[in-house]
Amino acid sequence: MAARSLEIGPVGLTVARTIENLRIERGLGQRQLAARCTALGRPMSNTMLSRSELAKRRCDIDDLVAIAAALQVSPAALLHGPGAA
Repeated sequence: MAARSLEIGPVGLTVARTIENLRIERGLGQRQLAARCTALGRPMSNTMLSRSELAKRRCDIDDLVAIAAALQVSPAALLHGPGAA
């Protein structure tokens, strides 16, 4: 059986860009946002967040929910991109 590709698809790319845009709009550094996620119970380093924003790391559903909460938006806002937040 062939290994399944871990390529990040179009929704994953939208999530990555939206996380970065919202973080910057809110004046947060990656360390600050990662610390907020950790405080919410989802341990996250700034390296993990950076890799997610660069679409070099898949953002799983637990990450998505924690990041959305830390940014004070719905998870759907991250999935749908700019204008949805």
